[in-house]
Amino acid sequence: MREAPVITKLDVIHFEHTIRDVGRDYNTFNMVYEAGGRSIQPGAILRVHTDKGIIGEYPGVIGPALAEIKTIASYLIGKEALAREPIYNDLKRGSRHWAMLGMGVVDICLWDIAGKFYDEPLYRLLGGEKRPLKAYASTLHGDENGGLTTPQDFEDFASQCLEMGYKAFKVHGWGLARDNIDREVANVLNLGEKFAGKLDLLIDPACEIRNFGDALKLGRACDEANFFWWEDPFQDNGVSQFAHRKLRQMVKTPILQTEHIRLLEQHVDFIVADATDYVRCGAHEDGGITGAMKIAHATEGFGLDVELHGPGPVHRHIMSAIRNTNFFELGLVHPNVKSTKAPVYINYNDDLDGIDSDGNVYAPDGPGIGVDLDWDWINAHKIGEEIIAGQSTI
Repeated sequence: MREAPVITKLDVIHFEHTIRDVGRDYNTFNMVYEAGGRSIQPGAILRVHTDKGIIGEYPGVIGPALAEIKTIASYLIGKEALAREPIYNDLKRGSRHWAMLGMGVVDICLWDIAGKFYDEPLYRLLGGEKRPLKAYASTLHGDENGGLTTPQDFEDFASQCLEMGYKAFKVHGWGLARDNIDREVANVLNLGEKFAGKLDLLIDPACEIRNFGDALKLGRACDEANFFWWEDPFQDNGVSQFAHRKLRQMVKTPILQTEHIRLLEQHVDFIVADATDYVRCGAHEDGGITGAMKIAHATEGFGLDVELHGPGPVHRHIMSAIRNTNFFELGLVHPNVKSTKAPVYINYNDDLDGIDSDGNVYAPDGPGIGVDLDWDWINAHKIGEEIIAGQSTI
């Protein structure tokens, strides 16, 4: 039996990139189309080094996650990198007073190490196989700038996506849904009329709707328009089991919740409370690949489907290894915005044109996460790097 690699160092590379033709909406929280706009976005790559020279790398590190990683990093030094289960449980306890975002990034890096150690893509380590993954176009939020400003704009974009091969289309509505539920309802009804039987239609108000009554109006419009699901409708922030059970009792359209709760136990509690139909989880938010697979299998035990939050190669691997799922979220996309993501990967595409002619994507085949980082681009946009625990032994 081969000796397991031992963690020796964690470091972080910081970079910045500019997204073009985007801005922020009324309260600065939602990214929206803005012609000529420029949004400078920070980014970071976590690297977990081992004594075997294998490095686990993941570029999707946001500020709150990095703050947690810096706090838990010293625990990891000297640990066997393949011991993901005990590390998951230790970090879950150690992160219990926080948002528990950092442990997910660490876990993803450990899976990347495992794939490189065994020279296999993650979907094989997870027991899956390479298969077509049906994608949905997940839009930027509606704007007031002439991009996705009217129901007609969303109709035109849905038509474009249908022609490209997409089988499903998800609306992120307007931030001002809190003041104008009628526009949200009109958008849903128009899409239902125009695309019934052509596209599976989804909507995510992203918790912008002000109250239960307006959320109920939207839900009943989804019923009339035969939407596939709706999610996170109003400003409880997607965490009230009682409120979403009431919505389920009053709206026929299946609801998708649990994006804003964390880890296995909270997801199971939401299911048992009859507070959701589909179950949302993400490797980035829910304890990494280890945590996401726990949630997927628990959801399967209840006979429900799990839907992964957001794009990325990690989610392609997970989706390739589970039965009970429907769509890969490809976004955020817009007819007038080329990309909303940093181009950190070589030969990998999660932009609008990232599907094949049948509307599918596939997991990568390389070892670990399976996609090479574009170090030429990263080094050209690097603004700093730091060791956060340990020292290299190689």
